[in-house]
Amino acid sequence: MIEDTPVCPHCAKPDFLCVCAEVSPVKTRTSLLILQHPQEQDRLLGTARVTERGLSNCVVKVGLSWPSLAKALGRDADPSQWGILFLGATRAADLPRDRELVVLDKKGAALDNQDTALKGLRGVVVFDGSWSQAKTLWWRNPWVLKARRLALNPRAKSLYGNLRREPRREALSTLEAAALAVSRLDGKPEIETALLKDFGLMLDKYRAALADGLVAPEKKKSASPAA
Repeated sequence: MIEDTPVCPHCAKPDFLCVCAEVSPVKTRTSLLILQHPQEQDRLLGTARVTERGLSNCVVKVGLSWPSLAKALGRDADPSQWGILFLGATRAADLPRDRELVVLDKKGAALDNQDTALKGLRGVVVFDGSWSQAKTLWWRNPWVLKARRLALNPRAKSLYGNLRREPRREALSTLEAAALAVSRLDGKPEIETALLKDFGLMLDKYRAALADGLVAPEKKKSASPAA
C-alpha cells in the first residue's frame, strides 16, 4: 500500500505515480511561480511538482505568506510586470470568446485592448490548493494586488475528467492552468502540448493504480483556482 511505497524526492509522489523520468523540461521566456498551500502538498493528484519538473523557468514555494514577490521568487521581480490568476467571480460567458487568457480590470471585467495588456508580462503567479486555500493565499499576500489579473477561458475541459469533481466547467488543474497561461504568453503552443502529455501520463498511472487497488478515489474538487 501507499504507506510502504517509496516516494520520489522530486515530485513527492509514490513511485507508481511518478513520471519524472519521462519528463523533459521545456524552456520558456515567461517565468512561473506556484504558491502552494501547505495542506495541498501530499495530494496524489496534485500537479505543482510535475509542472515544476516540466518547465525550466518555474519555482514552487510552499507556505502561507511572503513579504513580496521577490521574496517568494528568490530574486528581484516587479509584481506590476507579472500576472496572477484571479480568484474573482468572473464568468466564462463574460470573457472574450476568442481568447483563452484574458486580462481583467479591478472590477473583474475584461480590458478592451488585450494585446497591449498582455504585452510585457514577465511571469505568472498561480495558487495551488483548493478554492478556500487559494483565497487564503490571496488575502495573506497583499502584493498580488499590484499584479495584472488574469482569467482563463479554456476551450477544453480538464483532463481530470471524472477523477475529480469540478467546481465549475472551466476549472483546471494547476498544471493545465500554468500550461495554458505560459504557452499563450510565449506564443508557443508546444509548451502546453508537452505539459499535457506529462499530465496525461500521470493520470494513466493513477487510473492503473485505482484498478489495482493501490489508491482510493479522491473526493477533493479541482485544485486550480483558475477563473
